Amino acid sequence: MISTPLAQGVIDVHAHWLPAELFGLPPGAPYGRMHDRDGQLHLGDIPLSIPTRAMSDVPAILEDMRTAGVGVRVLSAPPFAFPVGGMPGAGAFVSAFNDALSVVVSDADGRLVGLGMASLDDSDETRAQMERLAGTDGIAGIAIPPLLADRSLDRGILRHILTDAVDLNLAVLVHPMQLPRPEWSEHYLPNLIGNPVESATAVAALLLGGIKEELPGLRICFVHGGGCAPGLLGRWTHGWHTRADVRRHSTRPPDEVFGELFFDSVTHDPALLGLLAAHASGAGVVCGSDYPFDMAQPDPVRFATDHGPDAGTLTANARAFLGL
Repeated sequence: MISTPLAQGVIDVHAHWLPAELFGLPPGAPYGRMHDRDGQLHLGDIPLSIPTRAMSDVPAILEDMRTAGVGVRVLSAPPFAFPVGGMPGAGAFVSAFNDALSVVVSDADGRLVGLGMASLDDSDETRAQMERLAGTDGIAGIAIPPLLADRSLDRGILRHILTDAVDLNLAVLVHPMQLPRPEWSEHYLPNLIGNPVESATAVAALLLGGIKEELPGLRICFVHGGGCAPGLLGRWTHGWHTRADVRRHSTRPPDEVFGELFFDSVTHDPALLGLLAAHASGAGVVCGSDYPFDMAQPDPVRFATDHGPDAGTLTANARAFLGL
């Protein structure tokens, strides 16, 4: 629910924030706790290549917005804070994050908007948490992972979240978790390959699972330009037309539904952003930064407007995603 008018300017829908008191992360977090080491933020033993204050300090976020020409920034938790461990105590972490986020955005004079989180192992608890988010001023929706165990958006708790999001008028941001695999153990490949593959898997599950057809009011955005999805859309559509097992859960081909989804501009490739804009239609691309990570788009507004829609269209698209 957003009652305060937003500040003027381009809206960055993809940025991260976590208060320092929650750097311990939820119980069962797969990478270990976040912590400061000589001013630099670490995740377990992994250096995140960013100053610690960039993640938790609101004045640092606002200063970065001024430098980048961002009018409004939409904050969500870093993906390794998603409560995917399924361990006791995760609900308390979720509540603490959502409460802290609501304070931050309510004090920002329309410059910050929040996307909360919810537990991922109990549909009743998740629903109750989402109802609280829907009634919290400054919170526009929820951020979720694209995969949970062996399921994506078309099954299990993630599927329930999408249904509840429509019912409660919440936007949904889908962010990959950089899940490790043995063949990606070097070269930062869990991020460079894993993140785009996770996102593409979720987009495919949504399209081929018929979710948007069942939930036409769903406002859902995939970060990093949808990962591999723009380059695979033609293949998915060909498979839908030629194989009964591919189309058995949907009534419309993927290339017809793709334009009803939202995708951010963090592609790091002008040609890929152009392809995404062509597939997603003018209404489907929104500006993103991925602040404050090292894989962020360093000049998000300029990159998006140079190679995608103009600033007015980006802002209108983001407002539509947020439900304004």
